[in-house]
Amino acid sequence: MTNEFLFNDPAGPLRQAAASLAPQLVALRRDIHAHPELAFEEVRTAGLVAAELSRLGIPHRTGIGRTGILGLIEGGQPGPTLAIRADMDALPIQEETGLPYASSVPGKMHACGHDIHTVTLLGVAAILKELAPRLAGRVVLVFQPAEETLQGAAAMIADGAAEGIDLALGFHNHPDTPVGRFGFVRGACLAASDLFDLTLRGRSGHAAHPYAAVDPIVAAAHFVTQAQTVVSREVKPLHPAVVTIGQSVGGTTYNIIPERVQLKGTVRTLHPEARDTAEAALRRLIQGIETGLRVSASFEYRRMVPPLVNSDRVLDPALRSLAAQFGAEAITEGEPSMGSEDFSAFAERVPAFQLGIGSATPGRDDRLHNADYQPDEGCIPAGVEALSRIALDLLTRAA
Repeated sequence: MTNEFLFNDPAGPLRQAAASLAPQLVALRRDIHAHPELAFEEVRTAGLVAAELSRLGIPHRTGIGRTGILGLIEGGQPGPTLAIRADMDALPIQEETGLPYASSVPGKMHACGHDIHTVTLLGVAAILKELAPRLAGRVVLVFQPAEETLQGAAAMIADGAAEGIDLALGFHNHPDTPVGRFGFVRGACLAASDLFDLTLRGRSGHAAHPYAAVDPIVAAAHFVTQAQTVVSREVKPLHPAVVTIGQSVGGTTYNIIPERVQLKGTVRTLHPEARDTAEAALRRLIQGIETGLRVSASFEYRRMVPPLVNSDRVLDPALRSLAAQFGAEAITEGEPSMGSEDFSAFAERVPAFQLGIGSATPGRDDRLHNADYQPDEGCIPAGVEALSRIALDLLTRAA
């Protein structure tokens, strides 16, 4: 393949290489799919990845961020270091696809396509390893655990995964986009994700005598309704934000005012200003409820991951590569999502771009995190082809 690249346009050879890898990658994907592992449990998956990297002759380190792996491909000339990242973890969902390779582990499923991401990056590794003498720079292959809990990237970075990296490339399958098509968003594409835990303590008592008690359920109801004003009355209308109460627990029966109520929630924002405003507003509302309704409050607010912001420095050359490989008509600009992705921890440190790879199965209406999720496996060679072309162009233009 290398000689062909020296004299011809890389589009054809890359497509052929990705197609030739597809059968073994699909088989490996089905193996991983049948044996899903949750966050920081990806021991078997990491073992399969490590074995494949060894087979390809790619040096790698295991145990990065507990169960993550870093592989390294050295180019033939000096240049920047490009990280390409794939996530490996599954979800706590009971699979209902009925497929021959459905999850063999009760209550666990690859319902977000991280099994697809893992093997796609292995395909990219195989191609870039063969092209290494032509590359000007290095490629760091990041196989990351625990994306679904938004903890894996931070754990890997704490173990040095971001050291020496100049550029980063991420990707995710999109079941609302046909195979062979790709999506992008300029600027902030995914939201910051913050979590909060609130405990409101009152004084328990008889339901017939509320004046002798302090009712935390009433206080919790006030908080839930007032929290909705954070977005509608405090955050700028052009700065998207979502405040959601996901859990409320309190009380035991009909006629007892409980001692406490516990609430859990999330805040999603695309702009740092909105993030600060939302946190400050929630804290202020809680102070007012303490004073007005005589409860005491314990409030923990955790900033999990920042917004994922795509850098034009990586996005623009990536779009040129995709247009050269697939045609401009295969690329669609999308809208930001209030979902979150901990690849943002890498993007916060270096210029980065997250690519959307179409994975829609014809005739289906699949959605991520669904028990019947069935993406089209044709997205695997398409992703291998796209990411390899982007990496090749990024590291040869730098020469």
